[in-house]
Amino acid sequence: MISVDGLCVEFSGDTLFKDVSFVVNETDKIALMGKNGAGKSTMMKIIAGEQTPTKGKVNCPKDAVIAYLPQHLLTEDNCTVFEEASKAFKHIFKMRDEMDELNKQLETRTDYESDEYMSLIEKVSDLGEKYYAIEDINYDAEVEKALQGLGFKREDFQRQTKEFSGGWRMRIELAKILLQKPDLILLDEPTNHIDIESVIWLEQFLINKAKAVIVISHDRAFIDNITNRTIEVTMGRIYDYKANYSHYLQLREDRRAHQIKAYEEQQKMIAENMAFIERFKGTYSKTNQVNSRERMLEKLEIIKVDEIDTSALRLRFPPSIRSGDYPVKVEGLSKKYEDHVVFNDANFSISRGEKVSFVGRNGEGKSTMIKAILGEIDYDGKCELGYNVKVGYFAQNQASLLDPDLTIFQTIDQIAEGDIRTQIKNILGGFMFGGDDIDKKVSVLSGGEKTRLAMVKLLLEPVNLLILDEPTNHLDLKSKDVLKEALKAFDGTLILVSHDRDFLKGLSEKVFEFKDQRVIEHFETIDAFLHRNRIESLKQIDLK
Repeated sequence: MISVDGLCVEFSGDTLFKDVSFVVNETDKIALMGKNGAGKSTMMKIIAGEQTPTKGKVNCPKDAVIAYLPQHLLTEDNCTVFEEASKAFKHIFKMRDEMDELNKQLETRTDYESDEYMSLIEKVSDLGEKYYAIEDINYDAEVEKALQGLGFKREDFQRQTKEFSGGWRMRIELAKILLQKPDLILLDEPTNHIDIESVIWLEQFLINKAKAVIVISHDRAFIDNITNRTIEVTMGRIYDYKANYSHYLQLREDRRAHQIKAYEEQQKMIAENMAFIERFKGTYSKTNQVNSRERMLEKLEIIKVDEIDTSALRLRFPPSIRSGDYPVKVEGLSKKYEDHVVFNDANFSISRGEKVSFVGRNGEGKSTMIKAILGEIDYDGKCELGYNVKVGYFAQNQASLLDPDLTIFQTIDQIAEGDIRTQIKNILGGFMFGGDDIDKKVSVLSGGEKTRLAMVKLLLEPVNLLILDEPTNHLDLKSKDVLKEALKAFDGTLILVSHDRDFLKGLSEKVFEFKDQRVIEHFETIDAFLHRNRIESLKQIDLK
C-alpha cells in the first residue's frame, strides 16, 4: 500500500493543490483526471520521486518498486532493442554476477577458519536467499513477448535503438516497465504513439498482469477498460471516485448539481440574513439577534462550486466543392524499399463522401499508402486522384513541423490570403487562442496547443479530401469530441489513420486493413472490425 499524505505544491505564490491525501491499494487501477494545468503530471512526478512537493510526502514500503513512464522521453542509446529491454532485469543479472564472483573467491581461498572467509559465506548465503526467492523465468522469452506485444518484429530486436523514432523508443521503455512487474506503474499518456493492436495488448497486460496502476490518458476507451477508480484533480483539491471514467462523469455531474443547489440555498440564506441585519441594525430590541447573525455570517464558509472548463474548440470545416465519383483509385499498387516489401498488388477505390479508416500495426504501410496517394513517393502500379480533388493533409508529425520562432498569429498570417486575413483573430479565438495568447511563440506551446494550431492551418482552404494521420495525439477529451463532430459533418471524403478506438467509433464506415504486405478492404464499421478481430488478435500474443 502506497499513501500520499498532505501533499501541497506552490509555484511563485500560486497553489497548484493543497493538503491532498489518498491511498493506492495493491490492485487499484486509477485514472488521474482534470483539465489541462490542474496538476496531474506534477502529482505523478511527485509519486515517482521525480519532483519534490512544497509540503507533504509519499509513503511506500521499503522494497516497493514504482515505475514511471513520462509523456516525453529524451533518450540516446547505443545498444540494441533487445539489450535495452533486457535492462529491466539488470538488478537480477547484477545479483547473479555478484554471486558468481563470490563463489569464485570461495573456490580459490583456503583460509576456511578466518573471519573474512566466514563473512564471504554469509554474503553468498544472504545473496543466494534473495536470488533464489525470485521466480524462475525465461528472461529472453519474457523480453520477446513484451516487445512483440508492443509492435516490434523479431528482426527489430538486434537493431540499434537510435534507429527508432521517439514513439518506438517509448515502447522500449514501456516494455522495460512491464517486465519489471512493479508494485505501482505510473503512465502519462502511454497510448499516444502505439497502434490499436498494441493498445489492446497493453490493456490486457495492465488488467491481467499489473498490480497497481495510475494513468493519465485522453484515450477514453483505454481508461474505461483498465480503470476501476478515478481521482479528479480540480481547484487545488481532489475527488476520489470508485468508478471508471464514464461512470465518474455521471457522478461528477450529480456532485456539481448538488453543489449548485447547496450554493444557491446558502446565497438565499445569506441574502435573507443581510436584509435582516440592514433592517434592524440600530434597533435596540434586535441588537442581540443582529450581532448573532453578523457573527454567523463572518464564520460562514462559502460553498464552492467546482469549476468546469468552459473553453471549447469551435470547429467547422468549410463546405467542400464537389469532386468526381471516386476521389481515390488504386490498382495493382506495390511498394518496396530494397528487399523489404511494404504492400503488394493493392486494389481499392474510395467513393465520394466515404469516411474510411486505415488500420494495422505500425510499419505495415498505412503512412506509405498515404504518401503514395499524395504523390510523395515512387511506386509500381496506379494510384490516382479523381476529378477536381483538393487534398487537405494532417501528418502525424504536423505539430512538430510548425516554426518554433513564429508567434501563433504569425503562423497563420503568413499563409492566410485575401479577406481571410481580416478574420485571423476570430479564427484563432475559435480554437481557444484568445487575447494575449496569439502573441505566444510556438516554441512555448503544449502538444495539444500545437495540434490545434496545425488544425487551423488545415482549415484555411476548402478541401474535399481530408487525410488525417493520428490527428488526436495530444488533444484532450473535449477537443477530440469536437473534432469528431466536425468530421461527422464534413461533406467531403475522409481517410483517417488513428489508434483511438473511441474517436473512430461511429465515424468510420469502411476499414482498410494493412497486414502481411496486403491491403484488405472490410465493408464494416471500425466497431464491427475490432469486435470481430479482438479475440483473434489477443490469441496472437500470449499473455500467460
